[in-house]
Order: sequence, then structure tokens, then C-alpha cells
Amino acid sequence: MPRVAPSSPPSQIGLNLAAGGPLGAIYEVGALCALDEALVGMDLTDLDVYVGVSAGSFIAAALANRISPREMYRIFITNDSAETPFEPDQFLRPAYREYLNRTLAIPALLVDAFTQFLTHPREVGLTGAFMQLSHAIPTGLFDNSEIDRFLARVFSSGKRTNDFRALKNKLYIVATDLDTGRSIKFGGPGHDHVPISKAVQASAALPGLFPPVEIDGDHYVDGALKKTLHTSISLDEEAALVICVNPIVPFDARLAPKGHPNNRDRLIRGGLPAVLSQTFRSIIHSRMRVGMQRYANTYEGADVVLFEPSHGDEEIFFSNVFSYSDRENMCEHAYQHTREDLRRRADELEPILARHGVRLNREALEEDRWLSHKAHARYFRKLDDQPRPNNPIDKLHDTLDQLDHWLAKDR
Repeated sequence: MPRVAPSSPPSQIGLNLAAGGPLGAIYEVGALCALDEALVGMDLTDLDVYVGVSAGSFIAAALANRISPREMYRIFITNDSAETPFEPDQFLRPAYREYLNRTLAIPALLVDAFTQFLTHPREVGLTGAFMQLSHAIPTGLFDNSEIDRFLARVFSSGKRTNDFRALKNKLYIVATDLDTGRSIKFGGPGHDHVPISKAVQASAALPGLFPPVEIDGDHYVDGALKKTLHTSISLDEEAALVICVNPIVPFDARLAPKGHPNNRDRLIRGGLPAVLSQTFRSIIHSRMRVGMQRYANTYEGADVVLFEPSHGDEEIFFSNVFSYSDRENMCEHAYQHTREDLRRRADELEPILARHGVRLNREALEEDRWLSHKAHARYFRKLDDQPRPNNPIDKLHDTLDQLDHWLAKDR
């Protein structure tokens, strides 16, 4: 009998999710819902490597715990999950303990300031001496300990886990060591004993917004301070295909929709917040692009596929990065944009994905689909006026979609 050539093992697949505040997390949920529908042969809850940075660490940790993008939509966007009730206000409680500790330090700082001025008046000066009081400024406005408590409850229920070592697949949460400036990947050797929820709290500790997080005597802040996506972590884990989602891009007025003649003036009219936002976005995006080019030369044979908003997307840029209002519309916007991006890049993406056993479902991309339940109702009314599918597989998908719709109505 002729020998049958052994089939090649399936490619390792990684998913890297970048920072972006609450807006970035909302965008990533919508984008992942679109990817989950369109990419056949790839289960987003069963990939080989997950890497999350800051806001992306929430989503990466949830996926690694087998929480699907659609379930995240129900938990974080519509608050329709009875199993996991979620209120965004719980993450915006003032950091009272930080305020108290800094206030209690003021008397000692005043004594130190007067002492320095009296003993070295010429060298220090009155202004220099009283700069000691800057140490009383809180390191963060909001208490991020609720992040740890909330995620610990979510990951400790059912078959989920709050322990990196108990996960089926690899999960890395990146934070920055405040005292050394080094990037630390929780979930890696020496840092895999830290609870996943605590690692996410550290990775999302944006300086100024949240206080640094103490873990084993060290202090950690936002993981995006060094790199935007940390794609090299997945590549070093021998992922042959890495899907990246980056929700934060600079605005390019030349790409904005026509009919907005004042687009070139919108940034300067937006004042300091708009200018700082454009500066921040430009810096992190440029840094990410340099890294992507380097990976192409360093990791031969590996494919990195990036999904992000359009640079002319006004709705994304001019939305508050830290706002959680209007989250359903923003998530829907990300979902539809990603579907359009997949359609536009289909010819480019299909051979890349095929190398790793993944197929792009063009049929699903051509259908009119929505995330929201209200839009689902419109979609199913539209379907009722159309011939039902004859293909058994299509019938099964149609039946499951309708079942999901009616269950959503009953919730």
C-alpha cells in the first residue's frame, strides 16, 4: 500500500489586544464579534496564545476563560447577563484610601519643606522647598481595586479560573514595573502565581487615572507604556498567525467623509484635549508600526494581521477614550467597520489565513447583520420576507440565529 504522507500540524495562533481605555475595550468587543463570525476554522475562545495590554487585558483574559465575544457583548455592553451583572460605575469610585494617605502625609512634608528652606535657603529657595508638597498629590483619581474583585468573581465561577497555570491555553497580561520601567508579562515564569484578575488590574493602571498596583512588593502601571501590542510575545511562543486588534489610531482629516469642509480645523478647535489625543495616538501608533516592520524581518514565516479603525473615523477619534456612555452604538460601529474591513481586504487576507487552516466566510460578510437586539429584530423581520435557505447547514445556522434572537427577547 502507498504510504500516506502525514498531515502537517495545525498552525499555532495568537491574539494580541492593545490598550485604549473603556472605548478601546468596547471597540475590541465589537471587532471580535465580527471576526468570530467571519473566520472559519478558528475559535476565538480556544487559541494557543492570548496577550492583553491595559484595556485589552480584560478581553484577552475573558477569551482565555472561554467567554465568547457575544457573551462579552451581553456582559459589558448591554448588561443583559444575569450570571455576570456589570455596572461600569463600579470602576469609577474615587480612590479614597489614596486621598487619605496623601493627606496624612502633608504635615511631615511641611516640616521637611521648612527644614530644607531654613538650613539651605540659598540652594533650595522657598519655591523649591515647597515643591515637597507635590508628594501629597494622589497618584490616581479612581480606585482600581474593584477591577480585581469583579474579575475574581467572574473567573472563579463555573469552569473558569483565576489562575494562569490552570488555563488550557497560554495567557500573558503585560504591565510596566514602575521602579524599573521594564515590561513584565504576568502568566510567564516567575509571574504566573499572580491571580489573573490582579494582573489585569495592574496592566490597566493608567497613571493619573488609577494608582499603581502593588504585587509582591513591586508597583505596576499600564502595560502600554513600553509597547502598544507586544506582538513579539505571541511570536516568541511560536505562533505562526497572530491576529492583532488596535483600537487607537491618529486622525487623518484627508480620509474623513466628504461633506465636512472644516475637518482640517476640528483638531485645533478641539483645544488641548484634542491636540493631546492626536499626539498620544500618533506616538503609540508610530511605535506599533515600527515594531510590525521589525517582526516581518525577525520572524520569517509568521503572519501578523492587524485590525484597527480607519484613520478617517471621526466617531472613534472624537469620542472620549474614557467614556462608557453610548457603548452599544460604539460597539456596533466597531463591528460594522471590521466587517467592511474584512470585505475590502478579502483578496489579501484569504491566502494568508489559508496558510494556517483558516477560511474567510465571504457569505457571512455579505449578509446584513447587527449586534444589538433591536437591530436583530429588524434583521429577522427582513428575513421573514425572504425565501428560507435550502442548504441544511444554512438552515441550521438560520435556526440557531432565530433561537438566539428569541432567547434575547425573553431575557
